[in-house]
Amino acid sequence: MKRKWTLPLLTAAMTLMATGAAQAQRLWTLQQCIDYALENNISLRQSRLTQAQNAEDVLMRRAALLPSLSFSTNQNASWRPFNESYVNLSGGTMTSTNSEVNYNGSYGLNAQWTVWNGGRNQKNLEKSKLTVEQAEYATEASANTIQEQITQYYVQILYLNEAVGVSRQVLEASKLQRDRAREMVEVGSLARADLMQLEAQVSQDEYNVVNAQTQADNYRLRLKQLLELVGTDDFDVAKPQVDDAQVLTPLPPKADVYAQAYAVRPEIQSSKLSIESAELDVDIARRGFYPSVSMSAGVGTSNSSGMKTAATEQWKKNLNNSVGLTVSVPIFDNRQNRTNVRKAKLSKEAADLSLQDTEQQLYRNIENYWLQARNAQQQYVAAKANVASMQESYNLLSEQFRLGLKNIVELTTGKNNLLQAEQQLLEAKYTALLNLALLRFYQGDSLHL
Repeated sequence: MKRKWTLPLLTAAMTLMATGAAQAQRLWTLQQCIDYALENNISLRQSRLTQAQNAEDVLMRRAALLPSLSFSTNQNASWRPFNESYVNLSGGTMTSTNSEVNYNGSYGLNAQWTVWNGGRNQKNLEKSKLTVEQAEYATEASANTIQEQITQYYVQILYLNEAVGVSRQVLEASKLQRDRAREMVEVGSLARADLMQLEAQVSQDEYNVVNAQTQADNYRLRLKQLLELVGTDDFDVAKPQVDDAQVLTPLPPKADVYAQAYAVRPEIQSSKLSIESAELDVDIARRGFYPSVSMSAGVGTSNSSGMKTAATEQWKKNLNNSVGLTVSVPIFDNRQNRTNVRKAKLSKEAADLSLQDTEQQLYRNIENYWLQARNAQQQYVAAKANVASMQESYNLLSEQFRLGLKNIVELTTGKNNLLQAEQQLLEAKYTALLNLALLRFYQGDSLHL
C-alpha cells in the first residue's frame, strides 16, 4: 500500500530537510568560533575546575584560624565463655570471674585551637588567595592562546580557500589552451608534442587543485578539533569582506603595543603574582623559628555494666573536664627551618627570572608580529602591482599563442609567473591581516579581521 503524503506532513518534511541543509551549510565566523571554543574547550573547562578547587582551599585556610571541635566514643563488650565463677585472693587482691557479658563505653567532646603559630596560618591564607588569582590568570592565558590558534587556523583556511579558487581558474585556463591546441593540431599549425605538454600541464594543474584543497581540509580539521566539534562534516569558515584599507592599516609603534600589552596580558600578571607568592613563602619559612601556642579543652564521661547504678547516673559521676595550654619553642630542628628559608629565597629568585623571561617573550612576540605585518604590507603593495603586470603579460602571451606567435614553453612560463604572483598576493594579504589582528589583541582589543 502506497503511503499518501498529506500537505501538512509534506510541508513539515520539506522544512526539516531545509533546516538540515542550512545547518550543514553553516559558515562559521571568527567570532562564532572563538565564542564556541571559550564555552566548550575541554582544557579551558579543566582550568575553571582548578579555579574552583583553589577557591575551596581559601575557605579551608580561613577555617584553620578557628578552633576545631570533635566528638569521640568508644564502646567495648567482653564475654566469658565458661559458666564457672570463682573468687581468687592473691597478694591481698580479690578478683572474680563469671560468665556474664561485660560492657563499657566512654564519650568525649574535644576542642583544639592554634592560638598563634608565628602567623603562618594568616600567611597561608594570603598565599591561597594569590593562588586563586593565579589560577584565574592561567585560565585567561589559556583562553588567549586558544583564541590566537583559532585565528591562525581561520586565516590559513581563508588563504587556502582562495588559493583553491586561483588554482581552479588556472586549471580552467589550461583546459581552454589544451582545447585550442587540439584544434591547432588538427589543422596542422601545432605539433602534437606541444599538445602533449599542454595535456601534462592540465594534469599538473588538477593535482595543484587537489593539493590546495587537501591543505584547506587539513586546517579545517585542526580548527574543528580545537573547537571540540564532533560529527560536523560540512564545516567551513565565512569569508569576511576585506579591502586594501584593512590590509594597509597603519601600524602602531612597538613601544606603545608593548606598554599596553604589559598592563593587560594575563601571563605578565600571573608572573607578578608568582613573585608575591614566593615572597610569602620566604616569610612563612622564617616564621618556623617562632614559638607556637595552642589550647585544648575536653569533656568526657563513661559507663560500664555490672554496676548497681544506672548508666545516666554513671555518666554524671564519671563526668570530667579538662583544659590545656601548649607552648612549643623550636630549639634545634636539624636545620629544617633554615633549609626552608634558603629554598624559599631561591624560589623567589626563580620567580624574578621567570618574570623577566615572560617580559622578554612578550616583547619578542610583539616585535615578531609587528615586523611580519610591516613586511606583509610592503609585499602586498608590490604583489598587487606584480599581479596586474603578470595578468596583462599572460593575456598577451595567450593571444600570441593562439595566433601561433608564441610556443608552449613561453605560454607555460607566463602562466606559472601569474600563478606565483597571485599566490604571493594572497599570502601577503592574509599575513598582514593576521598579524594586525594579533597586535590589536595584545593591546587588549578583541580578535577580529
